[in-house]
Amino acid sequence: MTPEEPAEAMPSVAPRLRDLRRRSGLTLEAAARRAGLSPAHLSRLETGRRQPSLPMLLTLARVYGTTVSALLGETAVDRDAVLRSGEAEAREADGWTYHRAGGPGRAMQALRVRVPYGAQGDLVRVHPGEEWLYVLSGRLRLVLGESVHQLDAGDSAHFDSLTPHRIGAATRDGAELLFVHTLLQSAAAGLCLPQEI
Repeated sequence: MTPEEPAEAMPSVAPRLRDLRRRSGLTLEAAARRAGLSPAHLSRLETGRRQPSLPMLLTLARVYGTTVSALLGETAVDRDAVLRSGEAEAREADGWTYHRAGGPGRAMQALRVRVPYGAQGDLVRVHPGEEWLYVLSGRLRLVLGESVHQLDAGDSAHFDSLTPHRIGAATRDGAELLFVHTLLQSAAAGLCLPQEI
């Protein structure tokens, strides 16, 4: 595909991008500036001559106050808003134990996570989205880029997950935390959490 050929994979994204920009009351130049793009590049996205990357879709969704799913034209399915304590079985992956704390198939995924000492301590994650965590018990070691943070019970962190990050328990008893992250329906989402969750 040459740069000027229409993208075939997501034919409905282009008009939706243009419509969302107009409904937001933004000029092409203003929207491009907020998204960190050139007006010419945004114009090519809106006319289907370029296909947006996953990080670019996330950025544009934030600029227009919507979700990546909405940009892709996915229709929302009615979901139960309440998750009872006995409804979600615990899942284990690489030593961590995950308990779903929110409904599946949403723009965010909420989990209660048990992090044992020494598990996944060297695993660096980088993926589109945001993460928020709150330490329920124990001490957590959070590495964000070059910064190292010790978080105790009651501490929380909220960060852009394109920042290389590592999470590990800093005490032998492990740590337990509440964890929320934006979940893109893509292969990149699988880099963060097990698929069964």
